[in-house]
Amino acid sequence: MRTDALLRQTRRHFPRFNVDEIKIAPIEKGGSDRKFYRVRCSAEQSIILVKYNLEREENRHYVEIAQFLEKHEIHAPRIYYHDADEGLIWLEDLGERDLFGYRDESWLVRRAFYESALEEVRKLHQLPESVCMEMREHLPAEFNAALYLWEQNYFFENCLGRYFKIESAEIDKLSALPAFREIAERLAQLPRVLVHRDFQSQNILVRNSQAYLIDFQGMRPGLAHYDLASVLFDPYVDLSQAERDELLEHYCGEKPNP
Repeated sequence: MRTDALLRQTRRHFPRFNVDEIKIAPIEKGGSDRKFYRVRCSAEQSIILVKYNLEREENRHYVEIAQFLEKHEIHAPRIYYHDADEGLIWLEDLGERDLFGYRDESWLVRRAFYESALEEVRKLHQLPESVCMEMREHLPAEFNAALYLWEQNYFFENCLGRYFKIESAEIDKLSALPAFREIAERLAQLPRVLVHRDFQSQNILVRNSQAYLIDFQGMRPGLAHYDLASVLFDPYVDLSQAERDELLEHYCGEKPNP
């Protein structure tokens, strides 16, 4: 959709904005068949506009998940308007600084942001099963043995094959080992909680020293360990083992604020 059409849609749904002051500019970040735009409504106010692909099922549930997170006081962008027919979402502009953007700061600075992020995702992990049932119809398939096997194959193909350049015949032998299927089946038997599913530094925005979760449309029942591994062994940011230990202790030892 052209930016002039997006501008017309914004004026239509937000008639209070001054038509002469509204400006729209694309944001480079994207993913999951989505495009992002910053809509400048005035010198002091802006909102984010998301155009998503209607054919990708998980994109359709972004709004319901965002509202669920807000209901349970988990920091995420607030939804202002959703046009489901056009695949458009207007939401709160939380700024441009993500956790990844602080990667070169001292650990003293970064630790506080990481701890804030862990406190938010821990709220998600600690929601009781009765509450999680509210979201079942809006979530992708839970982590089960088949999905764990898919994750393993993704690792074999992209990490071992594309990154480490291991021969496909060797990868085929590794992936056929019974131990991998046994691991998948054993993990699938463990109790599940709601997990973000892509909890890494580029999906954690920081505003006023508080962490906010974004790109949560893949949220589903799974193991909390998945989210913890995603952020502590982030492919985009190197953490030392001492830093990981501190963060894990914070996640496990401190109760979230009421």
